[in-house]
Amino acid sequence: MEVVVSPPFVFLTSVKSELRPEIQVAAQNCWVKKGGAFTGEVSAEMLANLGVPWVILGHSERRALLNETNEFVGDKVAYALSQGLKVIACVGETLEQREARTTMEVVAAQTKAIAGNYFKTKLASTVCQKSKILFYL
Repeated sequence: MEVVVSPPFVFLTSVKSELRPEIQVAAQNCWVKKGGAFTGEVSAEMLANLGVPWVILGHSERRALLNETNEFVGDKVAYALSQGLKVIACVGETLEQREARTTMEVVAAQTKAIAGNYFKTKLASTVCQKSKILFYL
């Protein structure tokens, strides 16, 4: 069993330094591509350089408020994996979708976008052969 905690980015290194070695840290998000002029975004490379092994992607509030699509989240997951990070992927429905009884379709579409990009990346890169994705509902 792995235990992972996810403090805000500015506290990652201090929390990591205080934890027992068997407890790992996760970033709460990362950018979809390599570096560049994306002010305020945290890249997967930055996380890897900090020794942060995990990242959580696909948060419901980012999907709703920032319009992160299933495909965008899938791209973020694929890029994070290509950089050697492990991913906790958030999937789930809104209240309206639950009440409309479309939960399974919504979660299936979210999972399909993530899995599709994962397998494309895995086939294209040996870096991802030891990757890990956990789904959080």
